[in-house]
Amino acid sequence: MKMQMQELIDKLNQASDAYYNGREELMTDYEWDAQFDQLKQLEQQTGIVLPGSPTNRVSEDNIIGQKEEHEFPALSLAKTKKKEDLVKWAEAKPIWISWKLDGLTLVVTYDNGTLTKVVTRGNGHIGTNITHLAKAIGGIPQSIQSKGHTVIRGEAVISYEDFEQFNMESEEEYANPRNLASGSLTLKDPEEVKLRHIQWIPFTLVYTEEEITSWGARMDFLKANGLQTVEHERIGNPTMENITEVINRWTEKVTKRVNPYPVDGLVIAYDDTDYAQTGSITGHHATRAGYAFKWEDESAASELEHIEWSCAANTINPVAVFKPVELEGTTVKRASLCNISECKRLGIGGQGTKIKVIKANKIIPKVIEVTQSAGQLEIPDKCPVCGAPTEISVSEGSGTETLRCTNVQCPAKQLKKFARFVSKEGLNVDGISEQTLSKFINLGWVKEYADIYHLRDHSFEMAFMEGFGDKSVHNILHSVESSREVEARRLLYALTIPMVGHDVCKRLLAAYPFEELVRIATETDDFTIFATIDGIGPEKSQSFVKWFKDPQNTMILSNLLKELHLSQASPEASGDKCKGLTFVITGDVHHYQNREELKAYIESQSGKVTGSVSKSTSYLINNDVESTSGKNQKAHQLGTPIISEDDFIEKFG
Repeated sequence: MKMQMQELIDKLNQASDAYYNGREELMTDYEWDAQFDQLKQLEQQTGIVLPGSPTNRVSEDNIIGQKEEHEFPALSLAKTKKKEDLVKWAEAKPIWISWKLDGLTLVVTYDNGTLTKVVTRGNGHIGTNITHLAKAIGGIPQSIQSKGHTVIRGEAVISYEDFEQFNMESEEEYANPRNLASGSLTLKDPEEVKLRHIQWIPFTLVYTEEEITSWGARMDFLKANGLQTVEHERIGNPTMENITEVINRWTEKVTKRVNPYPVDGLVIAYDDTDYAQTGSITGHHATRAGYAFKWEDESAASELEHIEWSCAANTINPVAVFKPVELEGTTVKRASLCNISECKRLGIGGQGTKIKVIKANKIIPKVIEVTQSAGQLEIPDKCPVCGAPTEISVSEGSGTETLRCTNVQCPAKQLKKFARFVSKEGLNVDGISEQTLSKFINLGWVKEYADIYHLRDHSFEMAFMEGFGDKSVHNILHSVESSREVEARRLLYALTIPMVGHDVCKRLLAAYPFEELVRIATETDDFTIFATIDGIGPEKSQSFVKWFKDPQNTMILSNLLKELHLSQASPEASGDKCKGLTFVITGDVHHYQNREELKAYIESQSGKVTGSVSKSTSYLINNDVESTSGKNQKAHQLGTPIISEDDFIEKFG
């Protein structure tokens, strides 16, 4: 039995090490929890706890950097999947419920109102000092109003939207937002970290010199100091009925993606913080500091129909296609397997392989187990798109095996680039999804950007394709024609030049007109010529110039410019209904086609649109006026009016 326990300890610790340090995950949360519970049960049966057992310590932190001991140990919370355990733990005392955010915990310290250090959680006792990255992480102000010594614990997270955008733009792909957040904080360059759009969300006021004995009041203290805290709700009478009602409501928020950030459960805490401190320390848990609730993953058995090898920017990723199953109220029939290593770890075979599937964190379909293998996994030796030979590459450090196409000109490698080209932020060609683009590429209709403007030549064949019809074809072609009128900033972004995102595009075009930028980049021998522009630097300048030095890229741009009507800036304001006002738009819109269209209207009326709520914000537009989202909370804190789209149209439309 000791051998079995040691084997479980080794597996769990290796998986935790990968989890906390942003590397390829070795097992799912579902598997980790199951093996952790199995180990705990064996320890209870034998009365033995072997050295290094994760039931008795927090996972190690091997992030390279300056180590620092925590002033207050960042112990983990006990967890459960049973609501009755929460009721028992609450002891009929008022509690608060909040998200268990899925990112990387950071401890932030202020002295006399000034930020003094930011440290990763590490092993709960010793973390890594990353104070130099503080300005690159959203939500960490350089100063707060409160004086004295203040210690705050929060989660560094990346929204699903920013995660998907990063994977679209980046040369490397991450498996999930938590991996991206964790990996990003190992970088040394703050400017590079800033591009990842990491947001720090406080969830605990660890220490303040002020006498505050209510958890809710402590969160109000954080808000009063300009911090956007984790969403939370008070349960004054934590009966089974009340806790169940709140959990069901919060669970619905997850499944509907109301919360933009990844979560892997909920946390409850006593409102009486003095009482919370009276608990004991058991292993690496403080018994009354809080209690984590993790959803009972709804799993379903299915049968593998085939493995689809999906070509992305740099990889050919295996996707399990299986007999449809119902999960979390939706029909699921596909799940990414990430890479060859994951297939081998699970033991994925061929058609007929019996599998078990869940929706991780209630959102992402995931194969968690092979219950019966059938045949062998066939790894293609030719690219499914261009037919060129494939190769298996092994990453340094993690040893992850990934399939790649050897043809640098493979059209599939450009799929992410085409998707960015037609995206709302690019040329805004509505109706052409990544999946649709993939079909057009595989049919040979789209080989370069200019081909988008010749899709009319294929309208007859398009109308007979599965999922298409006369109306959808008409809408696509109409949107293509509308996108010919394009602003230089959008076009530059749409070209998918490495390291040239929205911010870089704005800075470059503020310094030079589009045509002048192109001329300088193609003619110069100095790859750092744009480095002196604020916010650019030598690395981005080099990447920009290098792109234009490639004759194939300049030919692609030349062909594209023949199809477009280019303007240097946004259209001049045609009215002044929003003059002098600054708006923030969040959530879905109903009257306007999308948020970009609403933004364009505001700007046409001499108004300004920003991405975050601040003291200068005049109105926050959110159709869910009563939402407890971070932006709504910030607006309430600053006294900023929150209006619906209907309200906006009535006032300014």
